Amino acid sequence: MDIDLIFKIAGIGILVSVLGQVLKRTEREDIAMLTSLAGLVIVLLMVVNLIAQLFNTVKSMFVF
Repeated sequence: MDIDLIFKIAGIGILVSVLGQVLKRTEREDIAMLTSLAGLVIVLLMVVNLIAQLFNTVKSMFVF
């Protein structure tokens, strides 16, 4: 596994956290929730891509 992926996920988390705090202080809770939801979706898409690669690797190991 690449260490870059961990840094990307951490960067997205920090960015979403900062944006959420700024938006909550400006009384925009609905947009803050959408921002955190968008960050979650981005990270989940990255993880799903890795899981798909894992399944393809496992499948190629068992195919003769």
